[in-house]
Amino acid sequence: MLKGKVCIVTGGAGSIGLATAALFLREGARVMLVDREPAALDAALRAAGGGANARACAADVADAAATRAYIDATLAAWGRLDVVFANAGVSGVVRPVTDYPEDEFDRVLAVNVRAPFLACKYGLPKMSDGGSVVITSSVVGVTSDPGIAAYATSKHAVIGLMRTVAKEAAPRRIRVNVIAPGPIDNGFQKDIERALGEAIGRDATQLLDSLIPLARHGRAEEIARAVLFLASDQSSFTTGTVLMADGGMHV
Repeated sequence: MLKGKVCIVTGGAGSIGLATAALFLREGARVMLVDREPAALDAALRAAGGGANARACAADVADAAATRAYIDATLAAWGRLDVVFANAGVSGVVRPVTDYPEDEFDRVLAVNVRAPFLACKYGLPKMSDGGSVVITSSVVGVTSDPGIAAYATSKHAVIGLMRTVAKEAAPRRIRVNVIAPGPIDNGFQKDIERALGEAIGRDATQLLDSLIPLARHGRAEEIARAVLFLASDQSSFTTGTVLMADGGMHV
């Protein structure tokens, strides 16, 4: 579905980013994986199995110069840009808002909101007409819970960003959408649930499963398939939308 397309995947060393990059490669794309830690990025590049069709660029995605650098590296490698999956994210600590560290709040918003803003700001002018931007939000982009002021704020914010950019990019037939995963069985989610469990005094994984109508966490590969739909021409009349991939948790 992506034969000949050139794609950027930020957060490429995480489970959702890696699963998506690997799927994009199997669908015929060329993929630039972007993440902050070079060692983790190199491991992800090997795991993605794309050969000459996969490259990696270490970058602080919240930095403007680094954003321009990974976009320029993609263009230097393959001469075009068709898809941006702005997926990098951090969860932050779990604390009541009255105790929430201000520097931690700023850090979470920098990675979760400023980074996709920069990806759009610098990526859109280089993107082919008819391309696709997908931004990762979360089920807490449409809901929330105590203790996650920074994370929930950031995931709400990217929905507003997406809706704005979708209207701005539409004259070039560039589609802009959000994927909103629920709890995923990965290390990122385990860190959240560990902190949440300490805050509430019970097993957070069991609690979340009880709140999901499908009664389980999702898998990174399931999210990747939803992202592929938004990235490909299969969703050619879909823009400005939030695709919930949360097992019904938001309902």
